[in-house]
Amino acid sequence: MDSSCPQSEQRLHAYRTRHLSDLVLEIPPFHVQVRSPFRTVHAHLGFFYPEQARSAAGAFVDFEVALLPGRGLRRWWAPQSRFALDGDEPFYPLSARQAAPMFEWGLNWCVAQRPLGYLVMHAAVLADDDRAIMLPGFPGAGKSTLCAALALCAGWRLLSDELAILDPADACLVPHPRPISVKNESIDIVASFPGARLGPVYHDTRKGSVCHVAPAPAAVAQASRRAKVSWVVFPRFDAAAEPYCEEISRIEAFTLISEQSFNNERMGQLGFQALCAMLDGARCWEIRYRSTAEALALVRHIRGAA
Repeated sequence: MDSSCPQSEQRLHAYRTRHLSDLVLEIPPFHVQVRSPFRTVHAHLGFFYPEQARSAAGAFVDFEVALLPGRGLRRWWAPQSRFALDGDEPFYPLSARQAAPMFEWGLNWCVAQRPLGYLVMHAAVLADDDRAIMLPGFPGAGKSTLCAALALCAGWRLLSDELAILDPADACLVPHPRPISVKNESIDIVASFPGARLGPVYHDTRKGSVCHVAPAPAAVAQASRRAKVSWVVFPRFDAAAEPYCEEISRIEAFTLISEQSFNNERMGQLGFQALCAMLDGARCWEIRYRSTAEALALVRHIRGAA
């Protein structure tokens, strides 16, 4: 947030003085109620979601979540954070120092497990006008770093860093703009991007060092603007390999994306048809690169390919 803007400061102050049990975040296409006594969670939501926060009085919510302290003696000698969804706790507790990233991880789980009629896939998605690029995410592929580079360096509109949300009704991707999660060596790389706004670095998590990058205000402002998939790109960072770019068939892309779908099997025929409709007319590629600059150059090539 631009601290030089008085209105932004007033909104942030109003947010921070509001009790978290009375807070609903409007993160399209969902409403998320949050309760937590942790100051770090309060600060995280205030930094990354100030425009989406409002009073919960009379509000309908899709997910009612809470970040709560550990029980018993652990409250004193090894403070923990517990994630609860509608009163149930689907995860083991983490260190209280990780309460803020636990909110993001937990919300990802909520969307993946309760998709409310959407097909949900593990992929970053961005848009150029109303044409979307989808970056399915295999572990260690560099998806989030490339996503941040496209959003901050190349002007693409962020739809989501982690979750591609597809509406079967129109085969369009539904924006879900939230902080981009970057890890380990990628943190310093993304911090150098123009306009990058990073939160605190959380060390010693199950993913190593983790940091979040705020989405551009324009991405949040256009969160109701859907996009059609035009390009599916499977990225792979390899510092020792030569740059590589090859177009693949939609059948091969379908198979790979299905492996990254959280609820394709549960949606049955509807999910199968939605994924086929999403890929209809899209071009699909595999790329390998040694640096962010090479990755951006390959995406420019793909975007400009006839």
